[in-house]
Amino acid sequence: MMIKPARFFILASALLLPSLQAMATVTDPQGDYLATYSGPHLGAMDLVAASVVRRATGFEFSVTTNGPVGQTTGQLYVWGINRGAGTPRLSFGSPSIGGNVNFDAVFVMFGNGDARVAAFPAAGPPAITNLPGVLSLNGNSISGFAPFALLPSRGFAFEDYSFTLWSRQRVNPALDGTNAEVADFLGGAGFTASVPEPASWAMLLAGFGAVGLVARRRRGALA
Repeated sequence: MMIKPARFFILASALLLPSLQAMATVTDPQGDYLATYSGPHLGAMDLVAASVVRRATGFEFSVTTNGPVGQTTGQLYVWGINRGAGTPRLSFGSPSIGGNVNFDAVFVMFGNGDARVAAFPAAGPPAITNLPGVLSLNGNSISGFAPFALLPSRGFAFEDYSFTLWSRQRVNPALDGTNAEVADFLGGAGFTASVPEPASWAMLLAGFGAVGLVARRRRGALA
């Protein structure tokens, strides 16, 4: 049976819609280090933009800073992820910061290209997964991917997860110290990855327009 062009496109669109990527991007002013930060004011610690893209099997994270990434030992970027049971964990530290930043998992991006996922359960120690060499560093940017399997829901659907980013300069490169090592926040109380990419929608709408044009031409030819 021959499928008419309009019907074919509608069928293809129905298959495409569930897989449309979703993206959230935020920016941050330059030089807005936390007043509690006691480390060096290096450009790589100054967050200027970040995005989270929800792919078919996980989240893709991207960070842009005000200086080259990966040139100083101890620099890292931490994504706090609220999967539905987030608490303001940073506010429990010293000094108390991030009182509105709730998270129950973190995706940590190291300047050497390694990453780590730590997912906090309702009780007991976090589930920690090291991901060596998964990050891409390019000048002032660092990006990487974390699969859904390492970030199971604790109440939210994947599209409702919220994200907050902060940079950290460790005094001891192997161990987190006090919150005075946290240099900059991006995302405030958190942002979600729930808006379809404009390019995907534009492609879809352009396709529908093409179908309409074909249909009009066919009607004209039959008249």
